[in-house]
Amino acid sequence: MSASVGTSGIWTRKWHAMALLAGIDEAGYGPLLGPLVVSGVCFRVPDDAVHSCLWDRLSESCVRIPARGDRRLPVADSKKLYRSGDGLDALERAALVMLRVAGKKHETWRSFLDGVADGASRDNERYPWYALNDFPLPLCPEVGDVGTRANAVRRDAQAKDVEFLGAFCAPLLEGEFNRVISKTRNKAATVVGQALNVLDRMLRTSDEKQVRVCVDRLGGRAHYRDVLQTAFPGYEMRILEESPLRSAYELKSPQRTCLIDFTVSGEDQHFPIALASVYSKYLRELYMHSFNSYWSSQMGELKPTAGYYNDAKRWLRDASPMLRRLAIKRDTLVRMR
Repeated sequence: MSASVGTSGIWTRKWHAMALLAGIDEAGYGPLLGPLVVSGVCFRVPDDAVHSCLWDRLSESCVRIPARGDRRLPVADSKKLYRSGDGLDALERAALVMLRVAGKKHETWRSFLDGVADGASRDNERYPWYALNDFPLPLCPEVGDVGTRANAVRRDAQAKDVEFLGAFCAPLLEGEFNRVISKTRNKAATVVGQALNVLDRMLRTSDEKQVRVCVDRLGGRAHYRDVLQTAFPGYEMRILEESPLRSAYELKSPQRTCLIDFTVSGEDQHFPIALASVYSKYLRELYMHSFNSYWSSQMGELKPTAGYYNDAKRWLRDASPMLRRLAIKRDTLVRMR
């Protein structure tokens, strides 16, 4: 059963089977500083719409990249949104508006973190550059009226029988990242493991019998049969495709059928992957905001960093006297790969 709003504004009930449509993507795969973040989002949609395009279905309220004057919410690959001219504004707007659509309101960094990554703020306690900071959201005043935009998306979604269930993020902080990599010696496998943890959390949110999961191709990996069989021991697996551009699998149990689709450049093809990339990038940006705020309070002339290789090397050179003075262990600050 699903609920929708008719043209008269009166709630009507539609009795049909619903499916779970999810997307997963990561941010921070390559940097030396800051966390790796894997995020998932999931929607409840009608069974017969599980293969439909949400950009088309929600076209009255959402758009990939808007034209000038377009008031619809941009939802696209986070890198493209970030480079679109609005920078962090566009990421923050999409992330906060969609959470409000799901009925979740977060006004601080710590509240947001606990809302999308349950328990993650406890992990921050081992890192002064994350633990000692909290700050109000949104960071960008240009984000605008989140509630008004959320109302527009919510009305459109309800009319199209689409329900956004929320974002599910898994940040892997520097020290834990290094511990995992020292065991696996494989960064791609680490990302896949985080993605499967996120998927498990999403699958626990509802009991729909049909599930479709769209995942951006992770770390260049093309074969996922073994890791999926390990993660879903109670499911029968069928390989649908393993090619340079797509790896697709069907997993069946008595309770549900899951189609899991790993796609190259998936954020350009699937709305849920694009939105997942927004949450991964936005959450990583919040971590780096905390990181830079803390270290600039320790050394005022230190320029902030986004954490990527060349600039991270510059930051480490500039910060080296302070890091020695504070006796900061390198393996809690700098990622090994």
